[in-house]
Parts: sequence; structure tokens; C-alpha cells
Amino acid sequence: MNKKALLGLAVAVLIPVFCYLVLKYKSDGAVDMPRKYLLDTVVSRVENGKMVTDSIWHKTKDIRLVNQLGDTVSLYNNPGKIIVADFFFTSCRSICPQLTRNMSRLQQSFIKGGNVRNRIDTSIVQFLSFSIDPERDSVSVLKDYADRFGVNHDNWWMLTGNRDSIYRFAFEEMKVDKFSEEPISPDFVHTSRFVLMDRDRIVRGYYNGLDSASVGKLAKDIGLLMLEKDEHKKSGVFREIIDLSWLWLIIVLMVTFFVLYMRRRRKING
Repeated sequence: MNKKALLGLAVAVLIPVFCYLVLKYKSDGAVDMPRKYLLDTVVSRVENGKMVTDSIWHKTKDIRLVNQLGDTVSLYNNPGKIIVADFFFTSCRSICPQLTRNMSRLQQSFIKGGNVRNRIDTSIVQFLSFSIDPERDSVSVLKDYADRFGVNHDNWWMLTGNRDSIYRFAFEEMKVDKFSEEPISPDFVHTSRFVLMDRDRIVRGYYNGLDSASVGKLAKDIGLLMLEKDEHKKSGVFREIIDLSWLWLIIVLMVTFFVLYMRRRRKING
């Protein structure tokens, strides 16, 4: 096979792959991802003779509490999961029941299809409901409350523990009072907000848990974070290329036709 034939074969193989990757990554870049909210600091450095600035976003610190099953758990128990959190108390007769119902609907939206009936996919999101009245919200009280609302315990924890730790976490780590139109008392974290955190435990959104449109926006943002690339992982470009069985089929067909064409041409010229 001469050089021109080899070049033509290479072009036939590479063009489909190149076009697919260009289209894929251009479309990825066009998606408006949920913003990062809590900026800790900006670091400047010189790179290749140019001043470059890096934004250091606030990464939520870990906290250990007890869930409705009596298990001691922490924020970092489930790496790789997206977090949706709220604050409530079981004796609340105002906004808390509606917040819990809306969180339950959100959890139910992850029910698997296919042959697995009524099984919630617990691998994507971890739901956390922090009791702001932990002295009265014991493990048994939380369990009864969770069962009343049909909570799936596998990926929704209702948490109790030290009151000061919960309140410090709410204000210093999740900063529930930031960007809030409603007043939130430091003495009683009674808020309608749902908080979204990404896999790196960085806050990516605050939502009104009583408003269906806002909860719908939260569901959409969860979907976007599911697609977000993990910056700590190696590039999966080559893995994606290998997995494109349909594209390789097209390439094989193109190569086959190319080889047959070259053979026919040689016969004619011969």
C-alpha cells in the first residue's frame, strides 16, 4: 500500500472520532453548570510569564452525627455522591412537613426503571435532614417521623447529635444565611432552604424547598452535576473512544470499502 493510500486510510479512521469528540466537548461546554457559591480566597501565581488567578472555593468540613437508624455517620461517608440537605425538627407544625414531603418526592424521582420495580437508585444522591431540635429529636423519634413520610433509609439520613455542632455546621460550613431573602436566626435555624453540594462537598446552590419551581431547578442541577467531569480523575477521552462500539463499526465499514476500492483500482491499473 503506497503512502497516499495509507494517508487516506488514516483519514478515514480519524475523522469520525475527531468529529464526535469535537461535537461532544463543544456541547459540554455550552451547558450552564450550577455556580459555586462560597469563595474562600483567590490565589495568584505566575505561569509562563503571565499572572494567573485561582479561585479557592469553600469545601464543607466533615461532621459526625447519628441517623434515624442509630448509626454514627459523617458527611464524608459516601464519597462520589451529590448531597442535598435541609434543616427541620419533628415537632414543627409549619414548614417542616412540607419540606419533608418535597424532599421525599425528590428522592422518589430516582426510582429505577426496567425490571427493578420501586427500587430507588441510592448511588447518586445522599439526602441529609439535620434536626435543629436534637435534644427532643432522638433516634426513635426520627425513625418514626421518617417512616411516616416513607423515607428510604439507604440514602436519606435524618440526623441528630450535639446542638452546637449542628448550628456551627449550618452557619460556618453550609452558610445557610448567605444569599437568603428570609431572615435566619442564629439561635434557631428555621429555614425553608435546600442546600446542594457537589461530590467535592462544595456548595452549588440554595433552593426554596417549599416552591415547586425551585425544587424543579434543584432536580435539574442535580442532573447537571451528575454529568460534571471529576477534575481529580484522569481524562476519560481514550476510554470513551474505546467504548464507542457504534463508531468503530462505521470505521470498520469505511476501512473495508476503502480496501476493496484500492484492490479494484490495482486490478484496473494492472
